[in-house]
Amino acid sequence: MSSFKKPIYTNMDSELKNKINNIKLVATDIDGVWTDGTMYYSLEGDVMKVFSTYDGMAVQILRDLGIPVAILTGENSPMVRQRANKLHIPYLYQDEQNKISRLNEICDKENISLDEIAYIGDDINDLECLKSVGVTALSGNSPILNQFTPDYVTQRFGGQGAFRDFVDWLLENR
Repeated sequence: MSSFKKPIYTNMDSELKNKINNIKLVATDIDGVWTDGTMYYSLEGDVMKVFSTYDGMAVQILRDLGIPVAILTGENSPMVRQRANKLHIPYLYQDEQNKISRLNEICDKENISLDEIAYIGDDINDLECLKSVGVTALSGNSPILNQFTPDYVTQRFGGQGAFRDFVDWLLENR
């Protein structure tokens, strides 16, 4: 199976363009977006995840534009904490079971509304956020593409630069 999928665009009408222009924060899930969803376990119980450097560069690009990134993940992983720390991501929420509540908390801290958030996810635990924010994306290999129609489906699969693809799309359409 190819690691790239043809993107699905919603009609880039003026309403969506305006929403993209108003984005003040980008929020993301991790597994299935920044990773391919695979977890590697050693006999000693060590767990490993693989991250794409493309996604790290997307964080840098957003930071240079003054747009913070928030990670909301249901997993609790030292690898994710290490990656977030390395990239100086201001909002990291692990073992998060109520992502929409956390997004509302971030909105209060940043003095923004949910409409000013762009969110990329990949699975059913992201649906409430996807239905609530201004601009949405699913990774190209998301298993919920038949349950939710986002503004954008990334050309790259999770773990292969899906987050970067979404950020590039946002910036190209500003």
